[in-house]
Amino acid sequence: MKKIKDYLQLMKPSLSIMVVFSSVISYLLAPKVVAYNWTMISLLFAGGMLVTGSANAINQVVEKDTDAQMKRTAKRPVASGRMSAEEGWAFAIITGAAGVFMLGYYFNWLAAGLAAFSLFLYAFIYTPLKKVNSIAVLMGAVPGALPCLIGWAAGDDKLTLGGWILFAFQFFWQFPHFWAIAWVAHRDYSAVGFKLLPANEGPTKFTALQTILYSLLLVPVTVVPFFTGMCSYDDVQGMIALGLIVLANLFMIGRCVALWQKMDVSSARKVMFGSYMYLPVVMLAMLLSKSI
Repeated sequence: MKKIKDYLQLMKPSLSIMVVFSSVISYLLAPKVVAYNWTMISLLFAGGMLVTGSANAINQVVEKDTDAQMKRTAKRPVASGRMSAEEGWAFAIITGAAGVFMLGYYFNWLAAGLAAFSLFLYAFIYTPLKKVNSIAVLMGAVPGALPCLIGWAAGDDKLTLGGWILFAFQFFWQFPHFWAIAWVAHRDYSAVGFKLLPANEGPTKFTALQTILYSLLLVPVTVVPFFTGMCSYDDVQGMIALGLIVLANLFMIGRCVALWQKMDVSSARKVMFGSYMYLPVVMLAMLLSKSI
């Protein structure tokens, strides 16, 4: 039982579920998906969880020494010594291969190829870059947004405009989200050499301003689906969805502006938790207003 718990912890289930949620909603937004097939949804969810869990496992193996130095991560399986690095690698290889195969076999190899590429970027580009330069956040935003393209490709069998809009949405969302996390955990991160904030001086007005700018960029990206035929506002349901998206954007911008004004950890934490709420609200609103 303890071993199963360690394997689950290695996959970072809460993070993985959020990532796979984006993929599933993107799949359901694809124009070819006109009915909910719960078997296919479950297969996409399972394949996505395996790939994402593999990336998270590699991240923990590579960063085991760093994790051991931080209170928040010291109890992770590899960092604490409960699991060897070799066992972690074996788990990551098996789950990653299984997840990519599932996506290829049950959906298409475009989705599988994107999943494999996302896994590579996250585990072998973003992870080591965290100690080199804050450009790591930019690099990490690519695999962080690829689940939207994976889900769209799984549902539509190709990459069309809608998939790229969803990719852009999740790409821009990650900047205020991750900078808020880096702000809250700045002391721990800087102690182990992580460079995730855009200013070398740490939490600054410049960083807070960047969160505002990226939250503003989310406004056109989340509204444009209503003008491309991907979503509709021609009925009450669509109007409610559009209204929810507008309110969610105002909420996100407001939290980032408050961070710029107050410059404290409490405000950064509100941006972080606000971003967790913002993402599903906007994606579910898009699904609610999907053009059939």
